[in-house]
Amino acid sequence: MSLDELRTLLDRHARPAMTTAIDGVLIGKATRAYESSTSMSGTVLALIAQGAKTLALGDRVYEYRAGQYLVASVDLPVTGHYTEAPALGFGLVLDPAEIAEVLLQAPAGSLPPAGSPPSAIAVSDASAELIDAAVRLLRLLETPRDIPVVAPLIRREMLWRLVTGEQGATVRHLGLADSSLAHVARAVQWIRGNYRESFKVDDVARRAGMSVSAFYRHFQAVTAMSPIQFQKQIRLQEARLMLATRPNDVTGVGHRVGYDSASQFSREYRRQFGEPPSRDAARLRAAAPAMSVP
Repeated sequence: MSLDELRTLLDRHARPAMTTAIDGVLIGKATRAYESSTSMSGTVLALIAQGAKTLALGDRVYEYRAGQYLVASVDLPVTGHYTEAPALGFGLVLDPAEIAEVLLQAPAGSLPPAGSPPSAIAVSDASAELIDAAVRLLRLLETPRDIPVVAPLIRREMLWRLVTGEQGATVRHLGLADSSLAHVARAVQWIRGNYRESFKVDDVARRAGMSVSAFYRHFQAVTAMSPIQFQKQIRLQEARLMLATRPNDVTGVGHRVGYDSASQFSREYRRQFGEPPSRDAARLRAAAPAMSVP
């Protein structure tokens, strides 16, 4: 019954911008399955109440459907498409500081040690307790005066369900400031902020506070990509966003995102998105906007 109520609440309160009156709570709705789209994953819990979605990170593919959730613990470039629609989804932005507070309050010995870094993305079946908490959080949208007091309590409960659940290792790493995942996340943030510039992996490893061999191994384990492959993904996604408003400036956009060679930019763009930059930009501008689901 909780999943039925979750669908009802999501459908009732869905907005085009996905936002809600509760900070960090998102609602997504899609009326049809459509072709693949690229985006940044964010650090998020995405719980599907209706429909199904496939998400690709590097060479890894994740599928989740009604009654399942996906956790993303690092903000990474992903490609996704809906395999079943209409779709409804609940999203909760994961804050490392909030997770750290939950971990600090956990009884001694109640959680396993962090261990080696898990993949940044994981999928599991949602427990009845997790779904019930999501339902209670969404019910607050109908009693706005309760949101400031009650919403933080339910958010904390949901985080506890996550850190003690099947994908708890992924979520716990997000809340540990000195975990290997946290080191990789710092590197990811630096590469995203400097994606136009060439870099040496040794330098980024030093910024992340890791040896080169450990950094490369952990980065690959978390992101399913090498640091250079990750930079290329960011460059191409940024280029696609720019081309939506500058469809006739392919060479200029390629240069802005860090490509010295226009032919290399066009070649890698086509390999990533299936079409040359100018044709893809025209198609994106012509496509009707669609609501998305977390």
